[in-house]
Amino acid sequence: MQKSIIFKKAKISFSDVGKGSAVVLLHGFLENATMWNTVVPHLSQRNRVITVDLLGHGKSDCLGYVHTMELFAETIEAVLKQLKIRKYILVGHSLGGYVSLALAQKNSTKIKGICLVNSTSNEDFEDRKNLRLRANKMVQQNFENMVRMSISNLFEPQNLSKFKKEIDFVKTEALKTSLQGYIAANEGMRIRKNNNSILSENNFKKLIVFGKKDPVLDFKTSIKEAKTTNSEIVVFSGGHMSHIENRDELISTLQTFIKRC
Repeated sequence: MQKSIIFKKAKISFSDVGKGSAVVLLHGFLENATMWNTVVPHLSQRNRVITVDLLGHGKSDCLGYVHTMELFAETIEAVLKQLKIRKYILVGHSLGGYVSLALAQKNSTKIKGICLVNSTSNEDFEDRKNLRLRANKMVQQNFENMVRMSISNLFEPQNLSKFKKEIDFVKTEALKTSLQGYIAANEGMRIRKNNNSILSENNFKKLIVFGKKDPVLDFKTSIKEAKTTNSEIVVFSGGHMSHIENRDELISTLQTFIKRC
């Protein structure tokens, strides 16, 4: 059941189920807490699982016109404070991974582990930054088409028909994101800094989950990142949406990771 708090006059929606070690699941761009629907029942059998709708996504409000990773992190902090959670494990998909790193920069002693799912501690390459700028202009002209196209482009092409039902659901949820939420998050991701040091300089458990055919993240770059940051890496066969394309493997990987934290 979704609950909410008010943070700086903005409503932040979250859920809290199960008992045990606290595991915070953070969704990606144009997603919301529903992306974890198939994961939560498995993880909550032995853990306390918290999902949060990030600013401008799902049932959470926007808070200005740029949602920096640090601002996202503040909202997660506020939820965890409300729940009186002192130590926790972070699992972040794509944008959720960037937010996890921003949270770790502020509160590394509270974190038992970070799993980046189809995410990175690197900053955007210049071409990606330019792509975000163009997207923020184009989305103002044709929001629905841009969102639908953005979602389709995250999957390995051969999986588009295989997971049609799941992809249609993702698109439906993505269209619940407001235009302001889209632009604010995209700009926040564009200006984020390199956070390799957060992984390399901390002793909490670190795992990077990567799709070998991820159209967003470069495979060789991710392998190099894992080595330079002393992070474990698990490689799946699919694209950017491991919770759909490699669902069972991801659930098993997360269960193992959580036990080790």
